[in-house]
Formats: sequence, C-alpha cells, structure tokens
Amino acid sequence: MTIQDDPLLPCPQGNSAYQRLLDEVRDGTLPPGERLREIELSERLGVSRTPVREAIRQLEADGLVTHVPRLGATGRSLDYAEVMELYEMRAVLEGTAARLAARAASDAELDELDMLNDRMAEAGTGPDAARINRVFHATLLDAAKNRFLANSMLPLQKALLILGSSQLLDGDRAGTAVAEHRRIMAALKARDGAAAETGMRSHIQAAQRMRIRALQDRDRTIDENE
Repeated sequence: MTIQDDPLLPCPQGNSAYQRLLDEVRDGTLPPGERLREIELSERLGVSRTPVREAIRQLEADGLVTHVPRLGATGRSLDYAEVMELYEMRAVLEGTAARLAARAASDAELDELDMLNDRMAEAGTGPDAARINRVFHATLLDAAKNRFLANSMLPLQKALLILGSSQLLDGDRAGTAVAEHRRIMAALKARDGAAAETGMRSHIQAAQRMRIRALQDRDRTIDENE
C-alpha cells in the first residue's frame, strides 16, 4: 500500500457520487444534521438524480445518514456516549492489530510503516497528514494478517467519518501522533506484541481525549450563543 492510496471505504464501482459524498462527510463539508436533497446534490455534483439516490441509500446502509421525520435523509450525528464507545472499541481492535502485527508483519511492511510515518511528519498538519495517517493505520491492520479483525474495523471506520475533520489539523496533535507512532514502531520491530498493543491503545486514547475536548468546546460555544 502506498501513500497515494486512501483505503478507507472504497466506493461501489461506478458510483463516484457516493465517494464524493463520503469525502464531504469526512472533511466536514457535509456535517451532521445536514439535509441531503437529491436535486441540490445532483446539480452540485453534476450527475443525474439516480446515482445520487443510490449514494444516499448506500450512506444510509453505512450508518452515515438517517431519515428524520419531515426532513428526510439527514447526516447522522453521534452523541457523547457513542463517541466514547466508538473510541473504546477502536482501542480494543487497533490494539489487537498492533499485537498481531508484532508477530506477523514482514520487514517490508515495517519499512513501509516507517516511511509513512516519516512522510506524515513531513506533511505536518492538514489533509495530506490526515490521509497518510489513515494509510498508516490501514497498513498496520493489513500487517496483522487477520481478515476477521479487518472486517470488524469497517463499521468503526465508517462511524469515525461522522466526526468530521481530522484532529491532525491541530499542530500539537499532529506532532504528538507521529511520536506515538514511533513508539508503536519500536515495539513492532522488537517483536514485542504486548508493548505494541499498549502503545496503540495509548495512541487511540490520546485521540479520544482530544476529541472529547473538541466536543466540549463545541457545546460550550453553542451554549454561549444561545
């Protein structure tokens, strides 16, 4: 896997509307609570209403869109408890992936992970860093060589899209994430599964804490403006 790849949620064949809407959910252009009107989306995306309708149907199957009475298809949001549960399960699954990768990863895969993390450090903040980070985590998951674990990650990856833009837009978090990756890599190279799992769990928990602070800041701003 290379950094040109973005492994998260490949679109169904031929449905570019689905992929474009996925990208908008991920970057926050299509935020939670936003109504998905077929005519407007068709005009904006430059496609007919049929692929738009299919894309909305697929997004609903992914759990990214829900139907709200009198509003229709609407971007789904996650409450505080769901965010906590999401990161808790992510820590469990990605921690397990790191432990398995310490045993199963090839030297070439470890070199690839090193290269990705170096590229992530060079990218700093912004969309490129976020994309490389996704590829890093997907490459590590592949290195675990457990298809059932990989399949279990898919619903979590979809749910993470609902949270919008990456935390790697924050300069402090971007630098810290690179350092956390390096600690995980040291454990992988030492073939220390327990340390790799602990490092990955700590990495996900750090992201969870920052996400919670962001949600609290958002809610505080809403309260102040009401």
